Amino acid sequence: MIDSTVKLHNGVEMPRLGLGVFQSREGEEVINAVRFALQHGYRSIDTASIYQNEVGTGKGILESGIPREDIFLTSKVWNNQQGYKNTKGAFEQSLNRLQTDYLDLYLIHWPKGEQSVETWQALEELYDKGKIKAIGLSNFLIHHIEELLPHTKVKPMVNQVEFHPELVQPELITYCKEHGIQQEAWSPLMQGRVIDVPLLKELAGKYGKTNAQIALRWALQKGVVVIPKSVHEERIVSNADVFDFEITGGDMVKIDALDQGKRIGP
Repeated sequence: MIDSTVKLHNGVEMPRLGLGVFQSREGEEVINAVRFALQHGYRSIDTASIYQNEVGTGKGILESGIPREDIFLTSKVWNNQQGYKNTKGAFEQSLNRLQTDYLDLYLIHWPKGEQSVETWQALEELYDKGKIKAIGLSNFLIHHIEELLPHTKVKPMVNQVEFHPELVQPELITYCKEHGIQQEAWSPLMQGRVIDVPLLKELAGKYGKTNAQIALRWALQKGVVVIPKSVHEERIVSNADVFDFEITGGDMVKIDALDQGKRIGP
């Protein structure tokens, strides 16, 4: 079901599917996308300060009519906002733009070495005060996580990374599972390029689904949370229509074999 969740290691329930708003334009575009998603059953919205659309995201939540406590809201601290003091200021700015007094998940957007240790300390403090329900990482590879873990009092709950059929990073999935860190996929649809993958087209025909739905279902079956981005109402609805079928083990292996370690993002 669209409202199905995974339990993070601190007991917080995180929706398995949400709406990502990267590159959704501030103003009516992002407001409408967020409102459409929530009104069609989504309960997770993922933004970031660098996306420069937190104001519209907050307005979309208000206009949806869905109670804030029913929504899992994520934002991220950007690179030039990192450090202990800067992170606290950036967090408050995000809250103000989003018109909320807490976040469900706050992430370090990119690893910044020692600076991220200070950033994490700020996140831990905000978490202890109840201002954030869960804290985590974004774009951290295994060596980045290993550099951070010795300095943590609270272990990261989520790691959001680029993940799709052509970039699987199985070692990272295994590592995160072993450490109780939930993996989340950004760009699970390869910024729309899933329509060009012949195997996905073939499987879409077999299951009576779209290429995008096959890619999202595959990720979900691998235990990865997905946040596909769209600003079109019909695609937002379609992207969530992935809970009424299951890909066979054999077909999962075929999709796994598409992995080329190929990045779309940086």
